Amino acid sequence: MAQVNGMPVRPLGPGGPQVSLFGLGSWNTWDRMTPEDAVVLLRRAVAAGVTLFDVAHYNMGPHAEQARTDIIFGEVVRAAGLDRADYHLCGKLWLWEYPTTSFEQQMTTSLERIGTDRADSVVVGDYMSPPDIERIVTDVNEQIRAGRFAVWGVNNWVAADLARALDFAAAEGMVGPIFAQLKYSIARRTMAEGPFYLPHFTEGRLALQASDVFEGGILAGRKFPERKIGADPGGIRDRVREAADVVAEVAKAHDATAAQVAIAFCLLNPAVSNVLFGVSRLEQLEDNLAAIRLADEHGPALRTALDPLWADKAINADGSW
Repeated sequence: MAQVNGMPVRPLGPGGPQVSLFGLGSWNTWDRMTPEDAVVLLRRAVAAGVTLFDVAHYNMGPHAEQARTDIIFGEVVRAAGLDRADYHLCGKLWLWEYPTTSFEQQMTTSLERIGTDRADSVVVGDYMSPPDIERIVTDVNEQIRAGRFAVWGVNNWVAADLARALDFAAAEGMVGPIFAQLKYSIARRTMAEGPFYLPHFTEGRLALQASDVFEGGILAGRKFPERKIGADPGGIRDRVREAADVVAEVAKAHDATAAQVAIAFCLLNPAVSNVLFGVSRLEQLEDNLAAIRLADEHGPALRTALDPLWADKAINADGSW
């Protein structure tokens, strides 16, 4: 497997760019560090080969935030002395207020806040009402032609809408989505491993970008996080907390941490091109880096121990939450 600075790299979907196996998220992370600590963490991440950064402007949706985490990330990049070629910027396009707020407007605002002129990839995010797939694909391709980014993926889409996007893009000679950023963890697996997305992964149409792998920290040993955490599709959080007890036992048996076990589980899925996690301390990053060795050395045993913890097998017939 190809590596950069000791970090494996994989293609972000068919024909996509090579990206680091690990990536750092931005939700509730960069704004939880001092500027000095953030610079140290960023430099260490890049030195370790962690060069994909998922950075969004969190200003839309039912729980819209006016966080400065994207602005802070840009400031930290400049303070750390990184060149734009040193990292892969994965941005977000939200569907909550689209098309009232166009993709062009969103990209302009996001890039200005970060302080750069382009992203490398974007994830087209969540929606509540039925989306206009043809318009979304067309508008995404307009931004690609404008040089705002090169490739794109989807975030928690209904599987039927994803299929329509792939078919429409192929029929029109446009760039279709090449990866899916999904909630994926030891306990929450149906979207990634169930019948809705799995054929796209196994047949090579998409790669999987695993997110929320700790379930807001629950699977990493913080069963009742004090900070705001992500949504709970399917209402399985109590079962996730039950799974966390077993994860802790498995970690102890392998002289590892629960966080390492949670990441290693995701690495055992061959569809995964990239695992996203959030860190706000250098020691968290160092701990997470060791998950690669854990997966390499104990993969089959981990999978056997963790398979029974699948908690969300019941899901809607159309692949929606």
